[in-house]
Amino acid sequence: MTNEETIDKMTQMHLHGMAVAMRELLRDGPSQELGPHEMIGMLIDREWQERDNRRLSRLLRSAKLPVEASLEDVWCEPSRGLNKPQVRELATCSWVRAAQNVIVVGKTGCGKSYLGAALAQAACRRGHRALYARVPRLANELAIARGDGSYASTLARLAKVEVLVLDDFLLTSLKENERRDLLEILEDRYGRTSTVIASQVPTKNWHEQLADPTIADAICDRLVHNAHVVVLTGGSMRKKKGMETKDPKVD
Repeated sequence: MTNEETIDKMTQMHLHGMAVAMRELLRDGPSQELGPHEMIGMLIDREWQERDNRRLSRLLRSAKLPVEASLEDVWCEPSRGLNKPQVRELATCSWVRAAQNVIVVGKTGCGKSYLGAALAQAACRRGHRALYARVPRLANELAIARGDGSYASTLARLAKVEVLVLDDFLLTSLKENERRDLLEILEDRYGRTSTVIASQVPTKNWHEQLADPTIADAICDRLVHNAHVVVLTGGSMRKKKGMETKDPKVD
């Protein structure tokens, strides 16, 4: 069997990483330092890395993140309400494995959406399925799903997502059916998967914003009691970035 036939069979077996590594070995010539076992190990490592990269790409695409965000790029400073040990702990995704939640609250522009997306990205890198959604848009999608008969399947799909980021939580008042939809989502997820909440409204004001005391109790019980709460402070990150990128010659 020729080398090209071997590579062709690798490709047909979807061993694309191995095929590329094999071509590189043939092009560059085998290293005198590599024995047969090391060469086989290198081919397997390349295939493993290739598959891992493809898996991560799939997870990130399905997560529908609004920005390319990573916890490594999160600005940590005491005046902002974030410190490096806290972010490092969140980056381990132990909260995902424990089916715990993360609540990020702060004023508009302080970086809540970015942090939520970064948490989802970290989860994807650990092999977890994630999904980002703005609550107003999700409420509209659920209303449509109820009308076209896909409501139950939509709830089932959301329940399977290991990390669900709900951005703009309580940005606007929720209607009665929207509150019930939210409770259905959280009930399916409680104790099984993790939810990340990004909101301008402090948790102590959630009951008032949710209006219905019974549903408010149920929602808060499923979100707050097993959550890591991050309170972002300081000025607008959008304004800060705008000042940094502004041409100093232009006033």
